[in-house]
Amino acid sequence: MVLEHYLVERLQQSCSAEENNLQPSRHGAVKNEDTFKTSQFHFDLWFYFTLQNWVLDFGRPIAMIILPLEWFPLNKPSAGDYFHMAYNVITPFLLLKLIERSPKTLPRSMVYVSIIVFVMGASIHLVGDSVNHRLIFSGYQHHLSVRENPIIKNLKPETLIDSFELLYYYDEYLGHSMWYIPFFLILFIYFTGCFTPVEEESRMPMAALLLIGPSSLYYWYLVTEGQIFILYIFTFFAMMALVMHQKRKGLVLDSNGLFLFYSFIITLVLIAVWVIWLWNDKILRKKYPGVIYIPEPWAFYTLHMNNLHAAKESL
Repeated sequence: MVLEHYLVERLQQSCSAEENNLQPSRHGAVKNEDTFKTSQFHFDLWFYFTLQNWVLDFGRPIAMIILPLEWFPLNKPSAGDYFHMAYNVITPFLLLKLIERSPKTLPRSMVYVSIIVFVMGASIHLVGDSVNHRLIFSGYQHHLSVRENPIIKNLKPETLIDSFELLYYYDEYLGHSMWYIPFFLILFIYFTGCFTPVEEESRMPMAALLLIGPSSLYYWYLVTEGQIFILYIFTFFAMMALVMHQKRKGLVLDSNGLFLFYSFIITLVLIAVWVIWLWNDKILRKKYPGVIYIPEPWAFYTLHMNNLHAAKESL
């Protein structure tokens, strides 16, 4: 509630600022033109952003599995749930700080609305994902559909299965859509302000080169586990089109724009390697039919790694 109140206030301030941006002149009201300002690489924000993505997003199901079950009973929130709660608070503020540091005036109203939807979607996902991951302790297998899972398919009455499918829908479809669409939209809005006419600013410092690997690897996890390849590829194509359009105007990407753009390129390479590696997996093929075949890492884990651990324990 505090975060939503803060965002509403910022949205109202943004609307007032946009109205004040219309300056009277002899020819009527005209909008102030954005001037290009020198932009430094935001190492602190990109570092915190990458770190919290790995710890709070990627690390939450791992924390849930490795920490003793006695500390977090199945009828209470898990450690991963608390990670998710922290992610839902920290990520919006980091995105807002990123937008505030843009050298170009960006459409703040759209940013604030996107942040609100982002928080709603991530919160919906928190609930659905919490239950789905806790089901692992009861034998739930992520590489199978809801109705094909051994612990689900024999439930009585059968309407209970519909309830679990509804939970899966909120987790994997509605929650992901309301979470990731605003997330990528905000990144793209920020990307539109990452152009400069100064060639010397179109270089990545060593700090950016050190971060680009972990950043790209996280985006790979985000796209594959979130099943949002179409959203990602459309965002990437929009970035490419914008780069070519701005190049005709004599503008090039600054260090922050290069960092984001190259991260997306490396992510695409990692996704291609992942798909090629699992191309002939018949079980995963059954769960992910259709033209776009991109298995989830956790489905791969429950299918292969769990079986591997069970085989070692039986020896």
